[in-house]
Amino acid sequence: MREGRNEAVRLNDDDFSFICQFVYDSTGIVLHSGKREMVYRRLARIVRERQLHSFTQYCQLLKENPEQESGYFINAITTNLTSFFREQHHFDYLVQQEIPKLLKEQGINGNKRLRIWSSASSTGEEPYSIAITILEAMQRQIESWDVKILATDIDSNVLATGKEGVYDLSRIAEVPEKTKQKYFTRGVKQNEHKVRVADKVRRLITFKQLNLLHEWPMKGPFDVIFCRNVIIYFDKETQQDLFARYYEMLKPGGLLILGHSENLGQFSKYFTNVGRTIFRKPGGFSS
Repeated sequence: MREGRNEAVRLNDDDFSFICQFVYDSTGIVLHSGKREMVYRRLARIVRERQLHSFTQYCQLLKENPEQESGYFINAITTNLTSFFREQHHFDYLVQQEIPKLLKEQGINGNKRLRIWSSASSTGEEPYSIAITILEAMQRQIESWDVKILATDIDSNVLATGKEGVYDLSRIAEVPEKTKQKYFTRGVKQNEHKVRVADKVRRLITFKQLNLLHEWPMKGPFDVIFCRNVIIYFDKETQQDLFARYYEMLKPGGLLILGHSENLGQFSKYFTNVGRTIFRKPGGFSS
């Protein structure tokens, strides 16, 4: 019995590599070697709960029953786990497709208003990535626009981190150098290993605490709603209820963006799939 316990707490290289790949395939998150201890802490409990003798057995379980196990696995791994420009293809779509479309529509109807909601903003990397993307895509034109990004989360602690906009330098390791220089300020002396998001990015965002299952005080409508890697925490019935509420919050032609491993289920008939986990509500100029 003691030998089984020792084996269970050992996370070998092969198992860690498999878990990293499984996480990427399921969520789009890239785990580097520095996350090994975190992976161990979060999954060791599952290994024990499943009464398995090793991480190798758990990896085999994931291979054999991915649909049954992946939800629980993702919940354990992704709790408060986020990164700047996670799932880059979503931000690419905004730059290459959505913002040019909105700028063109503005020339027709004169409505220079842009509203985006990050509905599970965690520690702020997602809304800041959205804001940087908007600034890059709109350039000087943003000066004549009314642009606001709402960032909400149920956790007041992660919201405080997001609102502060200060991160360990390692958190922007994968961000392009040009973007770092333009939108982040590095600390000095005792803060030399910290970075702060630039004010021109921060001023576009409002952070608010919100439980998605409770009443939503904002009126909308939103041009884009990010609902990434949060739907997986709810049962199917609740997911469909949330999709219906998101639908009502979107303007005609607006976008709903889900996480890497998520889908609309039965609600997909009310949207058009325009990209990888990117869905458009019918209506507007894009119809």
